[in-house]
Amino acid sequence: MRRVKAIAWAVLWCAPLSAEAALDVRQNETPIHTAANPEAIALIPAHFPFVQPGYLTVATAANNSPPIALWSSDNKTLIGSDPDIARLLAESLGLKLKLVPAAWEDWPLGIRAGRYDVAMFNIAVTEARKQSFDFATYRADHHAFAVKADSAITAISRREDIAGKRIIVGSGTNQEKILLAWDAENRANGLAAVQPIYLSDEASATLTLLAGRADATFGPQAMAAWKAASRGQTKVVGQGPYRAWVAVTTKKGNGLVAALQKAIEGTIQGGQYQQVLTRWGEQQEAVAHSQINPPASIAP
Repeated sequence: MRRVKAIAWAVLWCAPLSAEAALDVRQNETPIHTAANPEAIALIPAHFPFVQPGYLTVATAANNSPPIALWSSDNKTLIGSDPDIARLLAESLGLKLKLVPAAWEDWPLGIRAGRYDVAMFNIAVTEARKQSFDFATYRADHHAFAVKADSAITAISRREDIAGKRIIVGSGTNQEKILLAWDAENRANGLAAVQPIYLSDEASATLTLLAGRADATFGPQAMAAWKAASRGQTKVVGQGPYRAWVAVTTKKGNGLVAALQKAIEGTIQGGQYQQVLTRWGEQQEAVAHSQINPPASIAP
C-alpha cells in the first residue's frame, strides 16, 4: 500500500506544474492552525459521545484525489483541502484531529454505526441524504466534464452532448444522478445511450481515460481543474447544470451540527478558511457563511 501511495505522489510531481501557488504540494504540507472557538465549543451537546474522547474522528478520502485529499511525501499523512478544513474544525472545537482514510462507499454506514463523528469526502447535500444526516456547508461545488488534452471533444455542457459517450462517474454521486437523468431524457428523444463507467479510484479513472477506454470523466470541478493544471494530460470541457453545497456530514439529530457550523463560521471570520481554499485552488468555491441543511442545489 505504501509503495502505491509513493508512486501516486511521485507521478503528481513528475509532470510540469502550474505557476499557481495552489499547486505547490510541498508547501501545502505545512498545517494551517486556528484557535479554539468558545462559541462553537459551547454548542457541543453535553456528554457528546465522541468516537474517541478528546478527538474529532473524521472519515475522509484515501484514494489520492487532489486537491480534496492526497498522501503527503511521507506516504502516511493525509493532506488536501478536506484534511485542512477537518483540522480547523477539530481545533475550533478544542479537540485533536483523527483522520480515518476510508472508501467513499463506507462513510454512510460508518456515520450511522458510530465509527466516525463526521465525514468529509467532498460530500454534496442532497434531499435524500438529509433524511439520515445533518450537514454544515463549507464549499459550493461545480461538477466538471474532462477529456484527454488531445481529444476532439471541445464541449460537454448539455444533455445532448453526452449521447453515445463513455463517461467515467462515481456511483452514488450527484454526478451520476445528473448523468442518468440526462441519459433517460436523451433516450426518450431517440438519442444514443450514454455508457457510464463506474470507477471510484482516481488513478484508475485517469488511466482509463488516457488509454482511450473512456471519452470523458464527470466529477468535482476542483479535482478536474487540479488534474488539468498539474499534469497537462487532460482538459476541462464543461460543467454540470447546477452547483451543489459541499458539507461536513454527521449523524442526523446527534446535536453536533450547530457546533460544526459555528466552527466553520469562526474560521471564515478569522481568515484561515480562505487560506485553505486559496492554497488548494478552490477559492472560487468559497462560501460567505456556513449553512445547516440548506436546499440541495444552487443555480450555476
